[in-house]
Amino acid sequence: MLQYITALPSPAWEQTFPRSVVLLGSTGSIGVSTLRIIERHPDLFTVTALAGGRNIERLTEQALRWRPPYLGVQTEEGRAALCANLPADYRPEIVAGPQGYAALAALPEASTVLSAQMGAAGLRATWAAARAGKVICLANKESLVLAGAMLRDLCTRSGAVILPVDSEHNAIFQGLQGRDPATVKRIILTASGGPFRGKDRAFLATVTPQQALKHPNWSMGAKITIDSASMMNKGLEVIEAHHLYGLPPERIGVLVHPQSLVHSLVEYADGSLMAQAGTPDMRLPIAYCLEWPLCLDAGVPPLDLAGAGALTFEEPDLLSFPCLDLARRTIGSGTALPVTLNAANEVAVAAFLAGRIGFMDIPDLIARALDACAAPDPVSLEDIEALDHETRLRVGRWIEKV
Repeated sequence: MLQYITALPSPAWEQTFPRSVVLLGSTGSIGVSTLRIIERHPDLFTVTALAGGRNIERLTEQALRWRPPYLGVQTEEGRAALCANLPADYRPEIVAGPQGYAALAALPEASTVLSAQMGAAGLRATWAAARAGKVICLANKESLVLAGAMLRDLCTRSGAVILPVDSEHNAIFQGLQGRDPATVKRIILTASGGPFRGKDRAFLATVTPQQALKHPNWSMGAKITIDSASMMNKGLEVIEAHHLYGLPPERIGVLVHPQSLVHSLVEYADGSLMAQAGTPDMRLPIAYCLEWPLCLDAGVPPLDLAGAGALTFEEPDLLSFPCLDLARRTIGSGTALPVTLNAANEVAVAAFLAGRIGFMDIPDLIARALDACAAPDPVSLEDIEALDHETRLRVGRWIEKV
């Protein structure tokens, strides 16, 4: 039976406004959209901390607008640059690196953490928020890919709550509300198909980073856009769905839906499908989590179904886009393979963006890394980070020889 990863938020959290928010990944597309929602409803939220990685210019602008008491950056150099940009009358505490992000995620004065860092780097802060019993609006899918079972256990012990920000998982979350989990037959994630839908392997072997970055429907960061083009993003989301909803991979379907208007579906025992549709704008799922259980204007125009045209669905092409099957291969095969999959993908995508390998080298390197993985299953956060590091080094050496 479907079993969601955590309990829902407590009545006390639901009724307490303004909510104090820690926003990790504030300078990325999710972070910028989140601040637009907060600005739209200033009576509902206070910004306790902003952490923005390496984009010091944007983080400076955000810090001056919101003046939170805490800021976070990735490096000591970034901390020095940010401090130099701030006026004398505003001196927040500025932390740096993974430990700094984790400290922000566990701040006692914050009730809500929006985890939107990119990649495996987001796990440590998500872990800290879960250990501190926070309500976590989760946009960092890698946290569940790398440590889903451990996070489920940790949240059970701490009372932390996870609300899914990814549009597909948020759509499923909405489709489950008010329904008996025992009646769920399967869940179906939709995928846009990216810029190369319908292309064969011969064509894909020739594509450039510039072509792969032209997503037809969504505006996202470079790494996730490449993952969408290779369908690894959907593979990671299948793993994420497995941990969020406690379902085996055979009960998690994927359909390519080029229009990106139906964000995912839940199929029930009677054969009915509950589909969540909306304008493709991340402010909708962000607001759904951030404002739970309220339903307020997120600044997104409603979907015009009459003007949208035909909605189509098709099975994914697993021959041309093998990353989806590579991800499925890791489910139920221990905790080492998902860590290896994600690390190999992150290194391969970075190499492709740098022009060092071809597009179809991405799945080849991932498959090779999975075949080479002989590590014991990680049983701690430190084990996960060690295997992640080891895999990155191995795949990096392979790329040097390509």
